[in-house]
Amino acid sequence: MSKIGIFGGTFDPIHHGHLITAQSVREIRELDKIIFIPTYISPHKTNVKTSSPEDRLNMIKLSIEGVDFFEVSDFEIKKHDVSYTVDTLREFKKFYDEIELIIGYDNIFKFYTWKEPDEIMNLAKVIVLKRKSSQPVEFIDKYVEQATFVQTRGIEISATDIRHRVHQGLPIHYLVPKEVEKYILEHKLYTEEI
Repeated sequence: MSKIGIFGGTFDPIHHGHLITAQSVREIRELDKIIFIPTYISPHKTNVKTSSPEDRLNMIKLSIEGVDFFEVSDFEIKKHDVSYTVDTLREFKKFYDEIELIIGYDNIFKFYTWKEPDEIMNLAKVIVLKRKSSQPVEFIDKYVEQATFVQTRGIEISATDIRHRVHQGLPIHYLVPKEVEKYILEHKLYTEEI
């Protein structure tokens, strides 16, 4: 019986913060593997311009190559539509008995705005990434109460900051895997005004 983690996001670009966090969650939660699922369009970022889905998917593939407990799925990208977590979970529930959905700290406080939040809670255990700098929880609803908070070995790296650095011609060594850095430079990603 396999127990998997689903880690969704824009991943524009995927960076060491994502990878270290995912590895840490896998160990803390004793998961068999973690599947990265890049969104086609996030419902919360419909007005945000991102790199092409293919570029974001390719960067994830490059960054997890050779790591047997990480996988990537193009399920949401292939749909060519806004990605809703509940639809993705329904699909993956056909193949896996136990699913843990990994979300960022801020997301749990907006969880009630997600599509079918109760159904998401039925389909998966929601794992919330705590930040070292997380403030005391000032807002509690049934979703916050049902979620499991984990303190990971997180690293504060921001994809926005990486995109700005590339745009300004600054180095991004150590922020992303070497292969991802090479891909960004070769494909001239993030060179246009953000």
